[in-house]
Amino acid sequence: MTRIISAVVAVLLVLLGLNSVFVVNEGQSALLLQFGRIVRTDYKPGLHFKIPVVQQVMEFDNRIQSLDAAPERYFTSEKKSVNVDFYVKWRIVNNAMYYRSTGGDQLQAVQRLTPIIKDALRFEFNARTLQELISGGRKDITERVRQQTDASSRKNLGIAVLDVRIKRIDLPDEVSESVYKRMRAERLQLANELRYTGQEAAEKIRADADRQGQILRADAHRDAAKIRGEGDAQAAMIYAKAYSQDPEFFAFYRSMAAYRKSFEDGKGVLILKPDNPFLRYFTNPSPKK
Repeated sequence: MTRIISAVVAVLLVLLGLNSVFVVNEGQSALLLQFGRIVRTDYKPGLHFKIPVVQQVMEFDNRIQSLDAAPERYFTSEKKSVNVDFYVKWRIVNNAMYYRSTGGDQLQAVQRLTPIIKDALRFEFNARTLQELISGGRKDITERVRQQTDASSRKNLGIAVLDVRIKRIDLPDEVSESVYKRMRAERLQLANELRYTGQEAAEKIRADADRQGQILRADAHRDAAKIRGEGDAQAAMIYAKAYSQDPEFFAFYRSMAAYRKSFEDGKGVLILKPDNPFLRYFTNPSPKK
């Protein structure tokens, strides 16, 4: 009987000894409770001791956690709705506050953190137009939301909000259709403006080309007329000089040229009187001396 009691006592002592030791792993933090009251919160990774049965240890994951919420619908300053898909990176920074606000339950922590993030996002989206959101205002929104929610969650939940990211912003079908119509109208207006500008430039180019062509043609006609005039003048001078040297031969040469021109096709017919001067070299081919 004594041996049995000794064995039971030994087992109890072993159990109490094991219950008085706990280990905090890397990436974790621990909280020591005594009858539900927080006794210590500054445990570092390693081996630690506690009073068996009387004291309990709460261990928390000290690594960065993710909150990936379902897409939420928000309204812009123009009262246009958008569907926003976002996620949050957070971690525990105050074990005591985290335990008091969530009881150490991570699911409850996410449930309490989510509305804080959504309210901050709603405020930022309500302050911006749809055009500002489309043109690239996400970075400003996420940074402002992170700053606001980080201060609130540290104070009330013992949680630090490390990052807030918007994965996508989708427009509802009715809003998408109106945006696409407006974008098409703007692109069509721009295309028409470019087309009209191009047509105007083309008309100016054609008008300038026509004007330059007319100037070039006028200059060419002028130069041609001048050259023809100079040629005619030189020809007249040559004719006059040749005529003055031998008028009879010149008359004979001119008559031969006229005969050749009149009968060169072999079909010409002349109706003249026999004594017409044009035919004088037919009756008397020898020029007068």
